[in-house]
Amino acid sequence: MVEALAAGTGTSGLDARELTAGERLSRNLETVFSKIERERMRDIPILNRALSVACVGMRPFADGWLSVLVTPWFINLIALPADEACAEAWSCAAAGAKLTRQFPAGAFEFICASEEGIGPYQMCSLFSPVLEFESQEAALATAEASLSALFDACLDPESGESAKQAPVPGEQAKREAQKISRRALIFGTNKSKEATP
Repeated sequence: MVEALAAGTGTSGLDARELTAGERLSRNLETVFSKIERERMRDIPILNRALSVACVGMRPFADGWLSVLVTPWFINLIALPADEACAEAWSCAAAGAKLTRQFPAGAFEFICASEEGIGPYQMCSLFSPVLEFESQEAALATAEASLSALFDACLDPESGESAKQAPVPGEQAKREAQKISRRALIFGTNKSKEATP
């Protein structure tokens, strides 16, 4: 399944040869979770209709791939297995089983899951539900800030005095997203314009 995904199946008609492995995995996650939104989540009252499914920052990490997945019902860290052997090992874990993954910012609990079209994966909830997000731009900014914070060793609560004064990654990301969305609201700018000084 993983090699098939990395080879380009499930990319919604895009020419898979033009995409990197991370891009193909991102597109596949977006396709599968968009289908879940349409088929299983459509009438759920906790959906934030201002948000849509988007995969942010897919990158290799440890024994797999890591990204943040934004949906109208959650923002989660998502870990995917690196290859078929890893996928087979991950599939031995029962759905709902918990494990801890270590990052520079500290240890985070992930829940094992499996989904048709993806296979086994692991998720760590950052926000659920996501009703506090005013826009897709704010959710994407939060996803990017959360992923950056995850790799910031200064945020590790075990690393000493400076970490005790550092904000929790999710809280820092939320403040960043609110700051960006307020700036966009006040100045009417979009994300690409905000990135330019």
